[in-house]
Amino acid sequence: MKVIKIKGLSDERYIRSLEHIGNLFFEDTKIVFTEEEEAELHVSFETTLENNQFIVKGTLNELREAKVFECQKDLSRIEEKEVFKQQKNAVSQSYLLMLQAYTGMIQKWGILTGIRPTKLLHRHMQNKTPLNEAHQYLRSEYLMSDEKIDLMQRIVDRQLAVIPDLYDLKKEVSIYIGIPFCPTKCAYCTFPAYAINGRQGSVFSFLGGLHYEIQKIGEWLKERGIGITTVYYGGGTPTSITAEEMDMLYEQMYASFPNVENIREVTVEAGRPDTISEEKLEVLKKWNIDRISINPQSYTQQTLKAIGRHHTVEETIDKYHLARKHGMNNINMDLIIGLPGEGVEEFQHSLDSTEELMPESLTVHTLSFKRASEMTRNKARYKVADRDEIQEMMKMAEDWTAEFDYVPYYLYRQKNILGNLENVGYSKKGQESIYNIMMMEELQTVIGLGCGASSKFIDTVTGKITQFSNPKDPKSYNDSFKEYTDKKIELLEAHFSKEKVK
Repeated sequence: MKVIKIKGLSDERYIRSLEHIGNLFFEDTKIVFTEEEEAELHVSFETTLENNQFIVKGTLNELREAKVFECQKDLSRIEEKEVFKQQKNAVSQSYLLMLQAYTGMIQKWGILTGIRPTKLLHRHMQNKTPLNEAHQYLRSEYLMSDEKIDLMQRIVDRQLAVIPDLYDLKKEVSIYIGIPFCPTKCAYCTFPAYAINGRQGSVFSFLGGLHYEIQKIGEWLKERGIGITTVYYGGGTPTSITAEEMDMLYEQMYASFPNVENIREVTVEAGRPDTISEEKLEVLKKWNIDRISINPQSYTQQTLKAIGRHHTVEETIDKYHLARKHGMNNINMDLIIGLPGEGVEEFQHSLDSTEELMPESLTVHTLSFKRASEMTRNKARYKVADRDEIQEMMKMAEDWTAEFDYVPYYLYRQKNILGNLENVGYSKKGQESIYNIMMMEELQTVIGLGCGASSKFIDTVTGKITQFSNPKDPKSYNDSFKEYTDKKIELLEAHFSKEKVK
């Protein structure tokens, strides 16, 4: 842990943002204000307010050459409730510049630590802000690099090409259906996912509750005349359940949801190849579901073993071809940069293996040390590549996707992500996942059904998000699914009544 002592600031509201920025440079940081505590770095801020100009001057004692890092914010046209936010922004900018000078690391995302950067650009697009002004705002407000601004713009342009009515879909909803079971739990995972072996009773009870939720939410949507844009089966691994259980679940969906024929996209995560069978693929084909994910994560067998995935590399390839044989014509595959023991050579092997298959879309994740994961709890066991090698691998992914005509269409970031990079979804044109766009840009309410599923009610005027989550473990879900369904319908009533008034 890197302890950083701050002088000149006493408001503890600064601590969180300063620690987040510190974590971009060091594995873990702690901010202290008091003289009594020992620290490795000593930062001093001097702030002044003159004629509505808030000026921050920062110095870092450990720099070899004395230098003042000055940032300024004009508060003259800022609403009172936004004043502190702008002051915090100026302090954060000064702090970032200091740490960049001290470490030699340049943060291409600037001070931005949020997980959905493209939302910022969408707001400007909705307000019809000229692009040069929008881009300048991102540079000045967040110190974002032109490289990342260009990536964001390309993604936003692609999203609007795929969904021209993106900003008008607030009257519809998307549905996320969570199946909380997997063959095994991966070392990096924090999703609600439970090893399915020995849990047949829990699975049966869970599916009864899920059928109930689908039926009741479907009834409510039909009564209100509210359409569904997309449906996404996630988890866990939705193909962990049996083919018969899958068949009954999709039958319930078709019977319950309004105007199923008008749903733009239905996706089923078949992420673990060891859950895919001919029988299950026939069920998907029966219900006209042809968009699935088959996720190798890596094509190095030793890596798969290290992270707790019990399938083989050959099984991934075989199941991909089997899915093609059974009519799956929109397949996504995931790769993860920075898995334990992997460097440039292993990642190149994964790209070469992907080239032999050529799925319609490829999502490139950068490993994130999520707080509750096995990998984070036992970091000493999982050796990962350094920042420079991680960035080189991301550049390899960018070059590979460009060479084979994949375009970036969605992006998100995570806390504790290696190299302060991002996760990017690439696809062949016309094969983008509409659900991924709707979920990431938060322009539409998403109703979560099933264990651990989270609903997001989006206020389309203020952008405020109200979340409501189902229990994460199957037993709690099985005990209370009726109560949670009633509460969800109550929230939907309030939300859509308010939307009508607008």
